[in-house]
Formats: sequence, structure tokens, C-alpha cells
Amino acid sequence: MSVPVTGPAQKTVSCTYGVIEQAQTAVIEMSGAAGITLVSDTERNPLYTTTYGVGEVIQDAVLRGCRHFIIGIGGSATNDGGIGMLQALGFGLLDAEGKQVPFGAVGLESLTAITTDHVLPELSECTFRIACDVTNPLCGSNGCSAVFGPQKGADAVMIKRMDTSLASYAALCRKTFPNVDAEIPGTGAAGGLGFAFQTFLSASLEPGIQIVLDETRLRDDVRDADLVITGEGQLDGQTVMGKAPIGVAKLSKEYGKPVLAFSGCVTKDASACNAAGIDAFFPILRSVVSLEEAMDVKNAAENMTDTVEQAFRSIFVFSKADIRNPLPAVSFLSTEIRGGCKTQ
Repeated sequence: MSVPVTGPAQKTVSCTYGVIEQAQTAVIEMSGAAGITLVSDTERNPLYTTTYGVGEVIQDAVLRGCRHFIIGIGGSATNDGGIGMLQALGFGLLDAEGKQVPFGAVGLESLTAITTDHVLPELSECTFRIACDVTNPLCGSNGCSAVFGPQKGADAVMIKRMDTSLASYAALCRKTFPNVDAEIPGTGAAGGLGFAFQTFLSASLEPGIQIVLDETRLRDDVRDADLVITGEGQLDGQTVMGKAPIGVAKLSKEYGKPVLAFSGCVTKDASACNAAGIDAFFPILRSVVSLEEAMDVKNAAENMTDTVEQAFRSIFVFSKADIRNPLPAVSFLSTEIRGGCKTQ
């Protein structure tokens, strides 16, 4: 299904989502309505970007008869604590004058009351399974503002400002929802959208990869595999915080399978991925290029193909040499190079 919704920069965008009719289930990727790829560099400002479109997509699915939701909440351009989504679903996020607060994180600063009088009634019949690939809490040094704010356009002043308003938002929510816990892993996902789902819609926050593993029965494929390949756009220190490649690696290690990962680029702290089950990883960039060139679909496909080919050529070489134990192999090759021995 495709539906026009309010995008993160408050411009209309078309969001496509899936419906499994037999199960009355909607499968939604929030980035289709509030993703960072929907805003230009000049529009990246989490003080004003909104999740309102996410609520509009959910409402559309509800009116089509869906009562179960699987929603991925990665790649957002927002840091509004999910208040935009809640407003679209009928929740009152009100200022001192009883009016709906403005879109974006700035709306949190004028928030004084939360009402449920006009909430979409069908929501009480709905279940939400939320795929979030991070374990960050809502606030603090490891919260959404501090960790993810910079990539969404926030500077140091904005980060402190947003973190303070999110803490006040959580405190206000406790007056209406006694079981509120802003420390639950994943509440900081997508700029606090995880917190809104868990608090207002009684959603379960789960590693996205776990939902994928369950729905695709990947375990059956891994069990019979010789080698497992995974990856993402950038491997870094955040990857080990519950993101998909680590979920794949952990499953693979249950069966003793070797794991390789390929990504657009890697950072220095990506070495943490090795300790988390990824045996080796490879950035696919072949030369110094601009971000735009690297993101070009044709270039990315060629870079991936060329890099993977070379990695597998290495595997082929070692397998032909019948080198089954990597440690002796390294020792033997080192001796060969230093001593000039011929290959046996």
C-alpha cells in the first residue's frame, strides 16, 4: 500500500508499506515516512523534523482493517520523542493554552499536558511489535540526543536542549502512565519513537534482527550453510549495540559457522564487531570518492561485487592449499616469506 503522509520536513511524501491480509498485519518501515533520506542537508534539523507521518501510516493501516503491526524504527531524521506520531493518532500533546504543541523536538519544550480523549478507538485492539536495532535509553550520555543527534543535524547546544526536554517529557508521561521507564533498552530508538510506542501503545521493543529471524526462519538456512555473510551501510561501534549484523553473527556462532561482513565503510571502533562474532569484515569502497558517488546504486553494486569477489578468491586459495587451521597457516606463510621457501 502507498499513502501520502506528512514527511519529516513537513512536506508531503509517499510512504509504502506491506499488508499481510490473512493475519491482519501491517509491516511498516518508519523511515518511509520520517527517514533521514527524506530530508536534504539543509533540512536536517531535529528541532523541527517530525514523526507525524508515521502516525498517518498507522492510521491508514488501521482503517484498512489491520490490527497487528510490525514496525521498523531505524534511520529516522527525528528527535521528537514520537509526539508527532501520537498527535496523528489522536493523542493530545498540549501546551499551556490547551493547543497541540508544534512539530519537532521544539514541541517538547512547550508540552504541559497529555490527553487521550480523541485517540483512534481501534488502537485498543492493536498489537505492536517494534523492530529497533539499538539498545539506547531515551536520555543521558547514551540517549538518543547525544548518540544520534549529530547525524541528524544537531550541534552540542541542541543536543543538551533536546535531552533536557525529553527528560521532562518522560516525567510528564509518568503522571498518566505509571509504568513509564525511559531506561528500557530501545526507548531511545529513532529519536525517542521507541519510548512513545512502548509507553502509549504498549508495544514490545525487540532487536529488529530477531523479528527477521523469526519471520524468515533464517535459523534453518544458517544451520545448513558453510559460510554466513552479513553487513550494513557502516560498521562501527554502534553495530554491536544490537544491530542486524551482530544478530546474524550470534545465530551463526550457535552452529559454529564462520561469518564475513561487508559494508559501505568501517570505522576504527568497528573492531568490536570481531569480538561479537564477525570473523572478518571488509569495506567495499575501492577509491576515494564523494558520499554521493559512494551512494550511487551502480557504483555501490560494482564496489560490492568486486570486494566480495576478492574475499572469496582468498577463501578459494586457502581451501585449495588445504589449509584448515588459520593459525598454522599464518605461521607457515610468514616463515615462507622470511626464508624464501618454496610452496610445498
